[in-house]
Amino acid sequence: MKFSEFNLNPDIVQALDSAGYTDCMPVQAQTLEHTLLGKDVFVQSQTGTGKTAAFLVSTFALLRSGALKHSKALIIAPTRELAVQIENEANLLGYNLGFGICSFYGGVGYAHQEQCLADGVDIMIGTPGRILDFKKSRKIDFSKIGIFVIDEADRLFDMGFLPDIIEMLRSLPPCCERKTMLFSATLSREVRKIAREYMDHPAEIEIAPQQVTVDAITQELYHVSSNEKMNLLLGILKKENPSSVLIFTNMKGEARIVAEKLRLNGFPCEHISGDLPQGKRSRIVERVKSGKLRYLVATDVAARGIHIDDLALVVNYDVPEYCENYVHRIGRTARAGKSGKAITLACEEYVYALDAIEQYIGKKIPTGFANSELYAEDCTAGMVFRRTERMAGGRGQRGRSSSRGGSGRGGSRGSPKSSSYESRRSEHKKTGYQKTDQTSSGFKRGQGNNTGSKESTEKHSRPEPRGQRAQQSSTIFQKGGVNHVKHQAAASQSAPEKVGWFGKIRAKLFNHNG
Repeated sequence: MKFSEFNLNPDIVQALDSAGYTDCMPVQAQTLEHTLLGKDVFVQSQTGTGKTAAFLVSTFALLRSGALKHSKALIIAPTRELAVQIENEANLLGYNLGFGICSFYGGVGYAHQEQCLADGVDIMIGTPGRILDFKKSRKIDFSKIGIFVIDEADRLFDMGFLPDIIEMLRSLPPCCERKTMLFSATLSREVRKIAREYMDHPAEIEIAPQQVTVDAITQELYHVSSNEKMNLLLGILKKENPSSVLIFTNMKGEARIVAEKLRLNGFPCEHISGDLPQGKRSRIVERVKSGKLRYLVATDVAARGIHIDDLALVVNYDVPEYCENYVHRIGRTARAGKSGKAITLACEEYVYALDAIEQYIGKKIPTGFANSELYAEDCTAGMVFRRTERMAGGRGQRGRSSSRGGSGRGGSRGSPKSSSYESRRSEHKKTGYQKTDQTSSGFKRGQGNNTGSKESTEKHSRPEPRGQRAQQSSTIFQKGGVNHVKHQAAASQSAPEKVGWFGKIRAKLFNHNG
């Protein structure tokens, strides 16, 4: 079916033709059949099936129709990269429609986004944290939103954003006065709860998940021990020699290590994770999209929204722990009905998730045999790579890392403390802290072999003489035998001597007798 067959505004059809959108994909055709009639929809559709164009064209058509009581649209996405991608596609498909379009996300300053709101925005695209920030500061008026779109709802809920989505829905006009579209890879209990309680008799649309994973992608599986995974990965990259490859790991620390090992083995590579600053992440993504960077290592959350045209290969360096993530990962190489290849390395640590993945996609992943020729030499063998992770700041509510500029809401699913941090913490628990006060006169408290004894406590607990100006002192914390000196400014005022009631009576008697 073609877009021109729908009752769309001629300007919308012209923009679609200019962008090369003539034939509708299944999710686009089924969505437009309902949304153009003014119905809410919740859609089960995988990444790469054309769902972004489905809700964008629906949004353009509804705003152009003039039938809505409220004339603004809000689109919620789980990550910054996905929000930017939706904004770019909206500008492409609606370049001649005159809509003000802007994306709002954390990790960057507020000034530019506030200026866009002041100039007037018709279609707002953003992550939950930053959108709620602007709502609380009253820069976004939810009562004027007539179209509400939730993209990749399952990932939003996995990241702990369900309470934020519900807060937004409760702030919007009643469901009978707005149009709501929800897109999710799986129709989970939370998704159906949203559809039941906050949508107006929505139409349910389901696009078979097997369509992406089975028909369009060549899948291979190799069983390998964890200490030989890098050798096998290097051999696969040399054999396949892909024009572009996206390598997935389960942990942020592992992504950094894999990227560093690839660089040392002669493969120019970068990694992205939720902890990287937004500016650096954007530069890396742009290099990948422009073809300047062939090899990229990423985690599941960080890769959301990365749209790489004609991605040649996806490698699951770790078997994903959630079967839905497997579909999301390999779908990167078969976007919009194109073909691709995905290779999975199953080691003893993550192989337990393989059965659930094969049940989910409805087939066994073909298993390959890696002979000795497929294993390449790893020049980093024997090197020690620290698996430390940068600790995220902010509140970190519900296990989320920061994506709203320091508030601790938004991006990935939590920031585990580094192993070195934990080892130091446990060591301090064992050794304890010895606190000693050292004044300029050499008087010390709590030092020596009898620090904790009663005799030492009595000896060193004598108060300093009153009426003298205390000089600058330093506090020494002995942690595991290492002294860390922290200078403190002592009080400069002398404390007056306290006199009890008996002393006052005695003084009066003495003065009277005198």
